This record gives sequence, structure tokens and C-alpha cells, in this order.
Amino acid sequence: MKKYIGRVREFFADLDLMPVDEDGVPVASGWGVPIRWDGSPASLPSGYTEALVRAVEGHEQGVTPDTLVICGAIVTPSLKGRGLAGGTLMALRASAEEAGWGRVVAPVRPMAKARYPLTPIETYMHWTREDGASLDPWIRTHERLGATLLSAAPESQTMTGAVAEWERWTGLAFPESGDYVIPEGLTLLHIDRESDEGVYKEPNVWMRHC
Repeated sequence: MKKYIGRVREFFADLDLMPVDEDGVPVASGWGVPIRWDGSPASLPSGYTEALVRAVEGHEQGVTPDTLVICGAIVTPSLKGRGLAGGTLMALRASAEEAGWGRVVAPVRPMAKARYPLTPIETYMHWTREDGASLDPWIRTHERLGATLLSAAPESQTMTGAVAEWERWTGLAFPESGDYVIPEGLTLLHIDRESDEGVYKEPNVWMRHC
């Protein structure tokens, strides 16, 4: 994955957005990558990581993109709740429209999923409140902008590290091999002490904006 990040920044810098306040101070950031996609859920990338790979390789092969993948929209923590996330998503959608890309999708990281790490993403993504809106606040934000659920991405990103690294990152001890709940983890971390490796496969939810 690391070998692609530099090329993502080089090839698609024009899709890096940074809204600022009246004093010119950044209040949020958003970014995405363009891919070619036929509109079928079955042909979506497996998630965030494969979307980056497909975008970079497509660019290098001269493939004409027709779809924007929104990869992130982050708001300054102290400014959350002011609609900046939705505004950033709308700005990215506007970038796709200006580029002539007719489709916009996002591998959404459902933030409240960390409270239910044992629940499969295929189940969690369909949980709703009494008013019919998604139980998850980040999915709800996308829904308010007109986005709809497409499919689960159960292995959107895969993160690996030595056992000692995972112990340092999480502040936990992993004395034996097995599956562990970790802070802010959307699913379980698998530890294999024999191979000295921990593997965390984070799930996302594909949503379509247009």
C-alpha cells in the first residue's frame, strides 16, 4: 500500500480539498481518487485500499475515469456538529461534476461500529433508528446528502504489524494467539504469536451519492 500513497498524492492532488474559515484557517479536509466503474456493486473495489490501487494503475494505464471515490472527509474536532463534514462531501461531489464524472461513491467508515466489534458489517450497516435513519451517525450524514447503501466492504483496509507494535499502538497486552477487541476497532484484531504478527481487517460500507 505504501508504494501507492505517493503516487496518489502526485496524480490526484487536485482532489485534495481544505475548506477554511473567514481567517483562512483550515477547518476540514477531504480527498478522493477517480476510477472507472460500470455501476454494478459486484464490480466495486473491495474497499478503500483497492480503490487507491485501481485509481493509480488506471491513471498509469491511461484509463479514462468516470467515478469519484470519496476517500475521506475530516473535520477539526472542536468544530464538529456544524455541518462541515457534509459541506466537504458536497464540495467533493462538485469536483466530480466539474470533471465530468457521473458517479460518486464512498467506502464509508461507520464510526459507531466500534461499539459493536462482534457484529458483522453486513448486519450493522442495515441497523436503523426508530425514524428509519441509519443507527450510525457517519452513514446518516451521507444519507442526508442523498447517498444510498450499495454493499458491505468487510475487508476495506488490512493493517499488519508485529505483536509488540500492536501492543504499543493499542496499549493492550496480547499474551496468546487469538482474536482481541481493540480500542476504536470496528472488528477484531487477530494475533498470531507464532508468526509474531497481528492482522486487523477493517470493514467499511460502500455508499453511492450519484
